Amino acid sequence: MDAAVVPDLRRQRRRLLYVLAYNLGNFMRTLALPKTTEAWSLTSLREKLIKIGAKIVSHGRYVTFQVAEVAVPRQMFADILSLIPRLRTSPAPA
Repeated sequence: MDAAVVPDLRRQRRRLLYVLAYNLGNFMRTLALPKTTEAWSLTSLREKLIKIGAKIVSHGRYVTFQVAEVAVPRQMFADILSLIPRLRTSPAPA
């Protein structure tokens, strides 16, 4: 591959990742977040929900996320988790 083509491909991949991340953020903001987060910008959403320090602890069949409560209040995190199953489409009637 030509040496001049490689940096251009990297830029294109990075641009596609940014577009994907933006669309994912908008999707989350409109469909899977409680009303209390409507005023958050995408930057706030990223900093508070995606770039948080969390620890995943696995015990037997259970997986626990230990999240610093200063990032997201416990009730808000519970609200987000309760909204996620609604995104799953229901099966078509037989």
